[in-house]
Amino acid sequence: MQNRTHSLRLTMIWMVVLFCVAAVTASPAQSTFFTTLASFDETNGWCPHAELVQGTDGNFYGTTEAGGAYGNNGGMVFKITPAGTLTGLYSFCSQSNCTDGDSPFAGLVQATDGDFYGTTWDGGAYGDGTVFKITPAGTLTTLHSFDGADGSNPSAELVQVSDGNFYGTTFGGGANDNCGSEGCGTVFQITANGTLSTLYSFCPQPHCIDGASPQAGLVRTTDGNFYGTTAEGGANDSGTVFRITPSGTLTTLYSFCSQPRCTDGSEPTAGLVQATDGNFYGTTWIGGTYGDGTVFKITPAGTLTTLPASPTRTTTFLTPGWCQRATGTSMGQPSMADITTMARSSKSAQAAC
Repeated sequence: MQNRTHSLRLTMIWMVVLFCVAAVTASPAQSTFFTTLASFDETNGWCPHAELVQGTDGNFYGTTEAGGAYGNNGGMVFKITPAGTLTGLYSFCSQSNCTDGDSPFAGLVQATDGDFYGTTWDGGAYGDGTVFKITPAGTLTTLHSFDGADGSNPSAELVQVSDGNFYGTTFGGGANDNCGSEGCGTVFQITANGTLSTLYSFCPQPHCIDGASPQAGLVRTTDGNFYGTTAEGGANDSGTVFRITPSGTLTTLYSFCSQPRCTDGSEPTAGLVQATDGNFYGTTWIGGTYGDGTVFKITPAGTLTTLPASPTRTTTFLTPGWCQRATGTSMGQPSMADITTMARSSKSAQAAC
């Protein structure tokens, strides 16, 4: 588990280091503007990994993996106005032994009650991460502490559905240890009051053909099911796309690296988006024609198509974050924020892209 955890941390560090504003080709009538809204200085946060979410008040809310007001580098929840005024709302690891959580990798979701919900990678009562609620004013409540058996190290944001419950994934933990001594990851449901149910523990059989170690969150679709990815496991130990019902029945739709030299991609660390055509679109971390990752389309039945690669290799290590233009064209957006920049709007504000 230490190697897998170290690998994930290296992945996220490389994503921060490699983040850049992609070159944009604009027509003479178009201009592209980029404005730095705020720079982190450790006391107000350090190393933001996740996208922002726009609250109903018009401000943006997010997390940083490290930094904070107490010098414990436990990470923060912050608010930033569209004009760039940044306010630290909560510094993690402010309680003894970081029982309030430590290192939030994932972003936040604003629930129907107006509060924000999220996860931390570490900390909590057992050191395996937490699920928390925080008000727009910064009052934090730890809803659940993972204990390994019910999951550990959540790295993805939650999704709330119409029944008011939240669904998410953990990178490690769970009932099975066929991929390591500390579990292979889970899918879980949690109520707004903090009652957690493990819906599925990955890798119940040797070789983890159902997948292992999900790093991304879930997407709820019109058929009522959830779809997601695992970064490891599958028939070729290169990750999977899966479907899971609200009651916990999991179906592996596709195992990556099923083609020679993994031209179909390998290790999807990002989540999926369902487009207006009903299909899902996503990315893989590596693999593809050049070994530098892919963009793919997959049907709800599991038929995968690797989308044509650009003739010019301008980017590598594809990161999460997709939206769809009103014209029907998918447009990728990086979800790893620059170490000193918070300039991305929320998923809820991306309708127009």
